[in-house]
Amino acid sequence: MAVTALALVRLRNLFAVVMLAGMFSLLAAVLYVVLDAVDVAFTEAAVGAGITTVLLLGTLALTTSEEKAAPRKTLAPLLLVVATGAVLIYGTMDMPRYGDPNAPIHRHVAPYYLERTGPDTGLPNVVTAVLASYRGYDTLGEVAVIFTAAVGVLVLIGRSRRPRKKRQPADKKKAAQ
Repeated sequence: MAVTALALVRLRNLFAVVMLAGMFSLLAAVLYVVLDAVDVAFTEAAVGAGITTVLLLGTLALTTSEEKAAPRKTLAPLLLVVATGAVLIYGTMDMPRYGDPNAPIHRHVAPYYLERTGPDTGLPNVVTAVLASYRGYDTLGEVAVIFTAAVGVLVLIGRSRRPRKKRQPADKKKAAQ
């Protein structure tokens, strides 16, 4: 994934960037499967590699295939990314180790869901119950955000490329008649 990300940053051909971004999403989906998050992997593959790639290719069809050269390179964006990464890494320092059976999630939250899913929701699948019932409002919010983003992209892509005709003021129309 790191090699793919570095290649994405270095390329100037936007078609190659779109293809590599799709590859990056597929690699992320594989990583989620390895981490036993199959539902997240499926979403990443469908949205990240599927829909996003199609929308980016559609946008590329309406624009140029080469990125314009930057007027000058500055150090500020790199420093901002490094600082943000450092803050995110610092924020994970107090998290329990991956797979730790004594982590709070394994002692309090997970047992509750495993024991109460059937009686509370009537659904046999715990993941479905958590996403659709226990976190229903959160999932609805996520769907609303994705729908809004899709509508925004479709509005931008669907715009006509022809310039609008300028309207003549009412005085000039009368003079022309």
